[in-house]
Amino acid sequence: MPTYTYKCKQCNMQFESFQSIVDPPLQSCPACHGSLERIITGGSGIIFKGSGFYITDYAKKNSTQEKPTMEKKEPAQATKKEKNKQKTS
Repeated sequence: MPTYTYKCKQCNMQFESFQSIVDPPLQSCPACHGSLERIITGGSGIIFKGSGFYITDYAKKNSTQEKPTMEKKEPAQATKKEKNKQKTS
């Protein structure tokens, strides 16, 4: 939920309010009950906490199984291919 900054038009009191985006803007000053205006601020931006974010943090679960491996040909398949070559020659 964002933090909104408000300023009173009568007493110039400035304060922040932690509100939901769908909440209506505040209308009256808590000190003098005057009208408020919401001030647009740059915000604090995104803050990443922790040791960092790396591509290895999001590695696929089966990354060891996806590596290409050399498969051994079965002798039965090799002999069938050789027989087919001999018949066509």
